[in-house]
Amino acid sequence: MKVFPKVIVIALLCLSFAATVFPQETLDALNEKAGRLHQQGRYEEATEVARKALKMAEETYALDHPNVAASLNNLANLYQIQGKYSQAEPLHKRSLAIREKALGPDHPDVAASLNNLAALYDTQGKYSQAGPLYKRSLAIWEKALGPDHPDVAQSLNNLAELYRAQGKYAEAEQLHKRAMAIKEKTKK
Repeated sequence: MKVFPKVIVIALLCLSFAATVFPQETLDALNEKAGRLHQQGRYEEATEVARKALKMAEETYALDHPNVAASLNNLANLYQIQGKYSQAEPLHKRSLAIREKALGPDHPDVAASLNNLAALYDTQGKYSQAGPLYKRSLAIWEKALGPDHPDVAQSLNNLAELYRAQGKYAEAEQLHKRAMAIKEKTKK
């Protein structure tokens, strides 16, 4: 009987050690769970898991580490989907700042953060704020991934939709055509 509590203590110590030694595995598991919940439309549950992932990232890594930025981005996207724009914006901005500092201004992850912040503004009708971010995101993806990459096509579509919403139909059409051409090339 007295051995049982020692086994539990040893098991708990092992789990604690594993979480310390292999934090990325645990962080990845939380992010994957949040992603699954998000895909299932279970946004509040996904948000709670994403909060835990962010807390773990902040406790495990430096506050300016790319893993913290990724967790910020995930949580911001969940807030955005739920219409909690005032909660999403500072997280998107912080994620962008971390990625720019840690990875450099021309990294594809910076482009993703720019795109996500632009989408937040776009959703709110803040087109003058969204446009420059979409353009910078597109430029980074073109430079980093090449002009025919699927991420470039998606970025072109995002900017085209912004132009369409502003009534700039000719510009939107050009970008949509270019995006479709990329998609056709990459399908083969």
